[in-house]
Amino acid sequence: MEAYFDNSATTRCFEEVKDIVVKTMMEDFGNPSAMHQKGVDAEGYVKESARTLAQILKVTEKEILFTSGGTESNNLALIGGALANKRSGNHIITTAVEHAAVSQPVAFLQEQGFEVTILPVDGHGVVKLDALEKALRPDTILVSTMMVNNETGAVMPVEKIGAMIQEKCPKALYHVDAIQAFGKYRIYPKKWNIHLLSVSSHKIHGPKGVGFLYINSKAKVQPLILGGGQQNGMRSGTDNVPGIAGLGVAAKMMYQNFDEKVEHLYQLKERMAEGLSKIDDVVINGMPVREGAPHILSVSFLGIRSEVLLHTLEDRNIYVSAGSACSSHKRKPSATLSAMGMSNAQIENTVRISFSEENTFEEVDYCLEVLNEVLPMLKRYARR
Repeated sequence: MEAYFDNSATTRCFEEVKDIVVKTMMEDFGNPSAMHQKGVDAEGYVKESARTLAQILKVTEKEILFTSGGTESNNLALIGGALANKRSGNHIITTAVEHAAVSQPVAFLQEQGFEVTILPVDGHGVVKLDALEKALRPDTILVSTMMVNNETGAVMPVEKIGAMIQEKCPKALYHVDAIQAFGKYRIYPKKWNIHLLSVSSHKIHGPKGVGFLYINSKAKVQPLILGGGQQNGMRSGTDNVPGIAGLGVAAKMMYQNFDEKVEHLYQLKERMAEGLSKIDDVVINGMPVREGAPHILSVSFLGIRSEVLLHTLEDRNIYVSAGSACSSHKRKPSATLSAMGMSNAQIENTVRISFSEENTFEEVDYCLEVLNEVLPMLKRYARR
């Protein structure tokens, strides 16, 4: 049996996604900027995907900007947002648990002279709202938080954050990294006072190398990629039609029978957590199972290095992650787990188990069976 539990790193494409990607590569392969029928046909796929995403988020199609993925969406929101609004102020706020695709652009902006406040989180990894309230100032131009943490599944109170920013700093932009949240939650940016929202396709069974940024029509963002003026001048370069078409199909499928899919994820997570709780020296991190995201479980196996456990499970065709898999194999203590107050020793013992709606209870039971078999052996050989 194979059990793929690394769905927060990437997901397998849906069959329907594969089909439309192949169709737009082999049949409807025109350049969407071309004026002939092949171009018009290709442009139709781009418009259809924008329409699908706009309907899901309850926004307008012209507010959807296609990108090469979550990292580009975050960079455009942060750097483009800061540069476009620097006359209004110089202050940016983010949290201590952001993905590198947010924390690195923010560090770059700090080097360019912007002032940055990094908000602390509680022991569950949730941002402290009182710290945000104190940090907001008249010269704050941008606040960026994730919605779901990629390592722990902690859920940020984005609705409350949006309301607080709107009340205290109505001119500031609020950016939400929703890369782990889209497809798992119903998200309404306009209602929640979110001006910029980043999404990645390959986290929702779509192709890699494509994503989008929702940009509220009133938000000012400076383009970072200049050239032929595609997407109303906001992101030049020939549209990635196969990727965009695949993203549209994946998003549509994620929100079909949505409540049943989310309930299935929670049941998988509960079954895994219940089985793990019966094993000695195992700690489940973050929010209570039903309060955290439905698909992410952060688990510390005390005394066993995460890489050792990862490769032991891999030998049995079980795939998990040692922290976030989005950072080119670099292994350094997780900033997220450190910010939650976890010791370096425990961080080294922590793995992430992440589910998709395609996972089964049999796969969970197989994983628990293997863990019960291998953990006593690994503990005997663990470093003292």
